[in-house]
Amino acid sequence: MQIPERLVEAVSNANHLAVLTGAGVSAESGVPTFRDAQTGLWAQYRPEDLATPGAFRRQPRLVWEWYAWRRELVARVAPNPAHLALAELQGRVPRLTLITQNVDGLHQRAGSRDVIELHGNLTRTKCFAENRVVDEWPPTDEVPPRCPRCGAHLRPDVVWFEESLPAEALTRAMAASADCEVFLCVGTSTVVYPAAELPFRALAAGAVVVEINPTSTPLTARAHHVLTAAAGVALPALLRALKRD
Repeated sequence: MQIPERLVEAVSNANHLAVLTGAGVSAESGVPTFRDAQTGLWAQYRPEDLATPGAFRRQPRLVWEWYAWRRELVARVAPNPAHLALAELQGRVPRLTLITQNVDGLHQRAGSRDVIELHGNLTRTKCFAENRVVDEWPPTDEVPPRCPRCGAHLRPDVVWFEESLPAEALTRAMAASADCEVFLCVGTSTVVYPAAELPFRALAAGAVVVEINPTSTPLTARAHHVLTAAAGVALPALLRALKRD
């Protein structure tokens, strides 16, 4: 696809590039979106009825097993050209801040470093009581397993409904959005706050804002550049254009 020369010039001259990715990027790898994942055994449940602290207190085994199933889905897929392009782009600009709403770890598997995960990571586990990451625990038949330090149930390290985003991650994402010269908003609907605020924060700070999405969003009318394409098409094309520049 054709990348506008002004966009190539803006990225080439940027000292700080910020990128926000959403579910559309992971979907191109075959990761079902949060609600599309409700198939088979899990079709009888709404995500809103499983992904809450209250649901975990009431039915910890059910919630743990749902996330175990989702982890299996993610383990079977691979990073796609969008993930790989962003990882390569990180080495071609002075500073790139990658912010994601996705919890699948595919950016890291593609080679991206220091990813800001606004909604946590499906592959990590933490203590429900102490809210700290737990890397290992004694083998047990109990589901879910328990924290080796305090005995509380372990849970996925993801942000559930009724929970706040990790304060440090959100602070870093907000700061990057206000500091960057170019902001790429990729594969996200820009309707879920506070993440949806980030491109508008970049706009207010004077950044060149680029939307990459096959469909229109609330950001479309205000973005400086709109690439109406899948992330796996647009990001490699941008990378090729930068190499030619």
